[in-house]
Amino acid sequence: MTFLDEITAAVALGRQGERDTARSRLTDLWDEARDDQFARCMVAHYLADLQDETADELSWDLRALAAAGAAEQTEGVPFTVEAMLPSLHANLADDYRRLGQVAEARRHLAWARDRLGVLGDDAYGDLIRGAVEHVSDALAAGRTERLESNPSS
Repeated sequence: MTFLDEITAAVALGRQGERDTARSRLTDLWDEARDDQFARCMVAHYLADLQDETADELSWDLRALAAAGAAEQTEGVPFTVEAMLPSLHANLADDYRRLGQVAEARRHLAWARDRLGVLGDDAYGDLIRGAVEHVSDALAAGRTERLESNPSS
């Protein structure tokens, strides 16, 4: 099983409602990926979605962004760090929105929008563009609750 397969399996556990098991497995994978910033970026990005508290989610999203900045493309992975950045920034905007930190939320939302051009005209691109608009609408309305479309809901 490749490292990407292990991440995918752990994420699937979380989506099946086994959040504690998924969180534990992804935390182990985070430790195992010590020398692979690309893998750490992916792991932290998914771990953020499994957190119960917004502050913890923000912490993992910030780790994912830091790892993305140091990452080199991993061979055999069908997507790039650049393709992950719009999603990372949208997640950070949502974290900050929920924490009432409007200026930070707007800043990350702008960064997410600036990076949307790297996304394809496909289901993933549509998902991320929709997420950016969903967070933008909630921010404009002054809402701070967890959005229904948030994967960690």
